[in-house]
Amino acid sequence: MAAIGIDYGTSNSEAIYFDGQEHHLITLDPSQPAANKIRSSVFIYFDGDLPRPPDSAIEAKITQLKGAISQQIEKAKEGYYEAIMPKEQQIYSDKIDVLRAELHNTPVLQRRAIEILLEDMTVQDLPLHRLVESGQFSFGEEGFARYLKTPDKGRLIYSPKNFLGANLIAGQKEAFVGMIAKQLEFFRLSAEQQLQQNVDTAVIGRPVKFHGSSGEKGNKQAIEIMTLAAQKAGFTKVEFLEEPIAAAYKIERNLKKHTNVLVIDIGGGTTDICCIKLSPQKLANIDRQQDVLSVTGARLGGMECDKNLIVKSIAPTMGQGLLTHSGLPVPPAFFSDMCAVDDIPRLNHFFSEEYGLEIAQTKSIVKEPKLLERLLVVQEQKLSARLVNSSRLAKELLSSKTDITLPLHYIEPDYDVKIDNDDLKRSMQSWLQKVKRLVTECLENSAEPPEMLFITGGMSLSPIVKRELQEIMLPNLPLIEGDAFNSVCEGLAIQAAKLATKNS
Repeated sequence: MAAIGIDYGTSNSEAIYFDGQEHHLITLDPSQPAANKIRSSVFIYFDGDLPRPPDSAIEAKITQLKGAISQQIEKAKEGYYEAIMPKEQQIYSDKIDVLRAELHNTPVLQRRAIEILLEDMTVQDLPLHRLVESGQFSFGEEGFARYLKTPDKGRLIYSPKNFLGANLIAGQKEAFVGMIAKQLEFFRLSAEQQLQQNVDTAVIGRPVKFHGSSGEKGNKQAIEIMTLAAQKAGFTKVEFLEEPIAAAYKIERNLKKHTNVLVIDIGGGTTDICCIKLSPQKLANIDRQQDVLSVTGARLGGMECDKNLIVKSIAPTMGQGLLTHSGLPVPPAFFSDMCAVDDIPRLNHFFSEEYGLEIAQTKSIVKEPKLLERLLVVQEQKLSARLVNSSRLAKELLSSKTDITLPLHYIEPDYDVKIDNDDLKRSMQSWLQKVKRLVTECLENSAEPPEMLFITGGMSLSPIVKRELQEIMLPNLPLIEGDAFNSVCEGLAIQAAKLATKNS
């Protein structure tokens, strides 16, 4: 039996096996150059008809149909009593008999009710748990490509991890358990196929604080969902390790002596920081909590930067800042709601017919309606996830370029937005200040100062982030060079190998 580390991320996920000497990256998405990484989004879809509507909806529709038939019976009765000729009375009498037979033919009424409901039903009308129970799953770039091609056939959950600590309504918790179980099972089966042995144990990374507004209650809920999902996925033993501590375990293997290290992990959904005592003499130790000097975290990930870049640099080309004929501004909420890919109720509200009408009405009273037409296209065609993905690509390109032209031709032909590094810096300023406050908090809570710095996570590759943290905030801390993308998962795999050895 083998044990693997799983970095279940906001933007990307990966799985790694450590044999005691080497790390083995599990290929999860062969369509990508770095195939061990896979986009964390899930597309749940239907190739054919949608599933049978809920029983409550069918019963309500049957009641409605019976009401309509009863009205026809009463009208036929009136015709019968008003008729003078026996032949005319017989026609009404026959009609009443037929309608009464229809009224009491429950199987036919049920089939008719289902047909009517299915005619009007869309994927967006299905509760999430029904979607998970009945739909087909597509992961990684294949799933995202399928979503881009046929968005009306399914629903894209852009980042399941972002919902784990949120206030979930009835059925949603079970839906996320089922959805994430499908992903984790895919990871497990991929690992078993490549390692040629059974995989029964996983150490899964967790942020210090999961995305959500429920505090410790949300953290407990997130761990419960992930535990149930892992068990449903076929793992018999599951443990969780805070992501910055996992990254520390990785870099510890390259240290020559005892060193206090400040680890800053900036991922897609959260920023997590720890100050920890590391030593080559402690490599075999499983429980290292006594070595953690300070740990903190918050919902400050790269996705927030993606959304901020839209609001600051793309939304003005979609009508943000326009005034109506009466001098009132276009509601700013239009554009923040458009980006809410990590808030299902809010995004569903943005995609509703009522919201579309509100945008259309506003469009009719502004001086440049063409700009708001772009917003309306995003709303009507449900393009929010695609737009956030475009913003992410722009952010990544600006890490190595001074300016780019971002094509948004799926919204409007020849619609291009020019964005430069100054635009990106402006969009990141408030986010960076929050990250720096988090670093300060971790340092103030540590009983001992750090001697070295390690920055990891996808956002650590941003020149803007590097300069703010390394050169401006912490210039006196020597930087440990390491893998920004794999260090967390490699540390999780190291911990998984320790567990496997302990249990063998």
